[in-house]
Amino acid sequence: MPATAPNPKKTRLEALQGVFDSGTLQQTARLLNALTPAEIAHFLESLPQTERQLVWELIPPDKEGEVLVNLSDEVRDDLIEDMDGQQLVAAVADLPLDDLADLVQDLPETLSREVISSLDSQHLQRLKAVLSYPEDTAGGLMNTDTVTVRPEVTLDVVLRYLRLLAERVPKSTDTLFVINRDDKYLGALSLSALVTHDPDATVAEVMSLDLKPIPADWEARKVAERFEQHDLLSAPVVDKDGKLLGRITVDDVLDFIREEGEHQFMGQAGLSEEEDMFAPVVDSAQRRAIWLGVNLGTAFLASWVISQFEDVLQQFVALAVLMPIVASMGGIAGSQTLTLTIRGLALGQLNAGNSRWLIIKELAVGAINSLIWALVVAAIALIWLDDVDIAGLIGVAMTLNLLIAALAGAVLPLILHRLHIDPALAGGVILTTVTDIVGFFAFLGLAKVFLM
Repeated sequence: MPATAPNPKKTRLEALQGVFDSGTLQQTARLLNALTPAEIAHFLESLPQTERQLVWELIPPDKEGEVLVNLSDEVRDDLIEDMDGQQLVAAVADLPLDDLADLVQDLPETLSREVISSLDSQHLQRLKAVLSYPEDTAGGLMNTDTVTVRPEVTLDVVLRYLRLLAERVPKSTDTLFVINRDDKYLGALSLSALVTHDPDATVAEVMSLDLKPIPADWEARKVAERFEQHDLLSAPVVDKDGKLLGRITVDDVLDFIREEGEHQFMGQAGLSEEEDMFAPVVDSAQRRAIWLGVNLGTAFLASWVISQFEDVLQQFVALAVLMPIVASMGGIAGSQTLTLTIRGLALGQLNAGNSRWLIIKELAVGAINSLIWALVVAAIALIWLDDVDIAGLIGVAMTLNLLIAALAGAVLPLILHRLHIDPALAGGVILTTVTDIVGFFAFLGLAKVFLM
């Protein structure tokens, strides 16, 4: 069996960690210079705060801006606190406009004003164009640096134009955008078409009409879907009149997808995706205390439900042993449906037109699973306790709770989404409350009716 190839990124970062731990700062600085800004950001986020500040001072000044962009908000804010205005302006001077727009919005007001005032009129106008759109839209993702050509010019003229631009051609340029004299988007000229066709052919003869423009007010999620479905590397962004505003590249979309994934994952635990793993103890404790308090409130609510059946539990002690099974099975079943529904909302696959079918399908799945596992649990309870009545009760309670869990898991995210509440953040807590209360109430309520 062939050996697994080592991960180059992991190897370099581990080597850097080893050198840094040994206390050799000069060698650490040399290794940092060999890393990409994204790798440096990853390394910084893996360090405690005191060590992080020491490494930050070793980073080459020409990489500081890009490193800041790749850091999570909380880590970046901590580092920026110790930077003066001139140092920050120098760090962000060469950033792409879309990255600069993202950074400016997160800076303290005094620093953001200083960065903005350092821009020339052309860059300032472009920055304002990007900042005029919400961050999670196509306009907020776009970069205004594009290469445009007119349809009537020849490919030979375009080639000479590109040679003249030389280093000013934006990174990741795979396509030139064709516009008319009113700056309206007409089509796209790929670099492959440019170099493989007759130099005397005009742009209009060679350009493609397949690359459709993206409206600036599109949600970022919808932009990501367009890139995924059409395997795009870049796409033009236009205003409501069809005028070209800029372009979105695949790296912008990947950043959005990664942030969305982290948000969904961390949100299920009531945490922010931007939380610093090595944040001060007090800060972390304060943030988490909120959700612990919410969870405590829901736990007391479930306990109150149980207390209403104290007489039943005193008479039938075996019920206390079986209660957690009903609640636990409901919680797991509901979480499965909840995760599926949140994923559908996040990917834009779930809407008003098909949500009804999802609810019906999940109820059907819940019904099948509830019958199967109700029979299994009832059989185990019968063998264990040798009590037909209690075995039947837990089977019925299990069936009811799994059905309610399936319904809640499908409906809760839809309701929260409509109320503009993040389902990933609030859905799990509410679902747990519902399944616990329904499970306890069904099991103990049935026991009170049929056993007493």
